[in-house]
Amino acid sequence: MDRLDRMLLYTRVVERGSFSAAAQDLGLARSTATAAIKTLEADLGIRLLERTTRHVTTTLDGEAYYRRTISILADIEEAESAFRGGNPGGLLRIDAHPHLTRTFLLPRLPAFLARYPGLKIHFGQGDRYVDLVREGVDCAIRAGELDDSGMIARRLGALREITAASPAYLAEHGTPMTPDDLAGHLGVGFISSRTGEVMPLELLEGGKTRFVGLECRVTANDSGTALELARLGLGLVQAPRYHFEADLKAGRMVEVLPDFPPPPTPLSAVYPQNRQTSSRLRVFLDWVGDIFAGSAL
Repeated sequence: MDRLDRMLLYTRVVERGSFSAAAQDLGLARSTATAAIKTLEADLGIRLLERTTRHVTTTLDGEAYYRRTISILADIEEAESAFRGGNPGGLLRIDAHPHLTRTFLLPRLPAFLARYPGLKIHFGQGDRYVDLVREGVDCAIRAGELDDSGMIARRLGALREITAASPAYLAEHGTPMTPDDLAGHLGVGFISSRTGEVMPLELLEGGKTRFVGLECRVTANDSGTALELARLGLGLVQAPRYHFEADLKAGRMVEVLPDFPPPPTPLSAVYPQNRQTSSRLRVFLDWVGDIFAGSAL
C-alpha cells in the first residue's frame, strides 16, 4: 500500500469512526488497515488517532492532517478527471428514499451511467436518518426542513403532499370535508426518525398550517408500511402524492380534504461540507437537479 492509499484509508477511518468499517469500504482486511495506519503515523512521526475498544477519534494533529488529506485527494481526483477528458470515475454512495429512487432516479439511471462509464453508484435506502460523514455516504436526497449544520444543501424542488384513505375506511367512518370533521377519525401513525414521535396531520387552512393529532391504532416507522396500513383501511395517512399515483388511478385510495392540502415538503440534496466536492458528486448533483426541475412532483 503506497502513501496515497494510506491517506485514502485514513480519511475513511476518520469519517467512519471505525477501522473495520473503513476496511470493509475499501475491500481490505482489518489487520491490513490497522498496520497501514500505524505505518502512516510512523512515517509522519505523530499520533493521528485515539483508539478505544468502541470508537476511533482524531488527535489535534490527526484532525489537521485529515483536513489537508481530503484537500490533496480531491486535487488528485480533479487532475485525473481532467486527463480522462473530464469524465469522472469512482464509487458514489447515495442515500435516498426507496420509492423516490424507483420513481425518479432509476428510470433515468442507465442514460446517466452510459454518459459516465467510469462511475459506480451504491444506493442506501430507508426512512432512517443517516449520518453521512460517519457512514461514508457522499450525498443524501432528503425531504423536509434540514437541520444539518455540518452539511451543504442544494434545493431540488418541493414534493406535493396529500391526505388519503382507502374507500373501505371512508365507507365506515365517513369522508371529512373540513379539518373540524376529523374529530373521531383514525390515523395511521408515522413515527419520525428524528423525534421518535407520531407525526400529526398538517393542513393548510387560511394560509396557515394547522396540526391535527389523530388517534392511531397502528403506527410504523417505515413509510411503505404506513401506506400499506392505510390501504388496508386502518386510517388516514399523509405522504407525497407520487406515492399514491397508482393507488389513486386504480381506486385503491382516495384523496381527502383536497381544499386543505398539507404544505409542500422541500426536497434537497445534502453532502458534507468538510470536504471538497468531487467531480463525480458534481455531475450527480447536476443530474438530480435536472430530474426534479423537470418533474411534476
